[in-house]
Amino acid sequence: MTDDVPSATGEYDSDIEAAIRENHPALITYLTAGDPSLEDTKAYVEALDRGGADLIELGLPFSEPIAEGPTIQAAINRALEAGTTPEGFFELVDELETEAPLLVMTYYNMILQYGDEPDVRPFVERAAEAGLSGIIVPDLPAEEADPLREACDDHGLDLVFIVAPTTEGERLETIMSQVSGFAYVQARLGTTGARADVSTATHESLARLAEYDVPKAVGFGVSEGDHAAEIIEADADGVIVGSALIDIVASSDDPAADLEAKAEELKRGAIRGAETVTVDTEDTPEPEQP
Repeated sequence: MTDDVPSATGEYDSDIEAAIRENHPALITYLTAGDPSLEDTKAYVEALDRGGADLIELGLPFSEPIAEGPTIQAAINRALEAGTTPEGFFELVDELETEAPLLVMTYYNMILQYGDEPDVRPFVERAAEAGLSGIIVPDLPAEEADPLREACDDHGLDLVFIVAPTTEGERLETIMSQVSGFAYVQARLGTTGARADVSTATHESLARLAEYDVPKAVGFGVSEGDHAAEIIEADADGVIVGSALIDIVASSDDPAADLEAKAEELKRGAIRGAETVTVDTEDTPEPEQP
């Protein structure tokens, strides 16, 4: 479950892993669907796609978003006030045509209650039908994920888990045995939200995950191209940006244009970080042979 390997043709079984590995370093962006409307979200997603996003997360609004900071909570509230529903969300995804694969980020109760009775399968089936490539569920413990993991496997969707800075030992092993697509590395403790710097916990978390051959992408606090560069230099495969983009949606006079420009800035930063790693590697002298 953890590692998708290339097939004989060189293609990955997972669209998500392929998007990260083949576009390394990857830019993963997040928007709340329905903020301020589903029609606007469609235009904003297309702008991020043009700007260079390699994966796009769409948040399905839930009334108790425990992992989110004030910025994304406000976006979720705006989306709910605008009448965003799960079916409206799926209809949006049905209409989207992007180069970047799409993921849904939502909470377990939304998934469990989607059908006529509590069951995860109707949601997963609809997600696959709409063309989503994966699911992120911040409040689902890996130890309790088997039903959703099996449903995702049956319908060809990745199930992404968040790895906190404090996750280690047996719990880390359990998460990494369940994760597919990529590991979402939480850059710092707490909730989402743009920050002025990159936490030192990022470097420690990436070092702890180095032995696992699954892509690692870092989120929580990333807002600038320089952040993206530093994270990629620390050996991440991708960067995840959400709150900085939500700020644009909430305050810009031309959100689509500014989102496209921000995606370009972040992708350039990630590439700059990868180039620094390459130069450092090339400058490292070969060990002397005995």
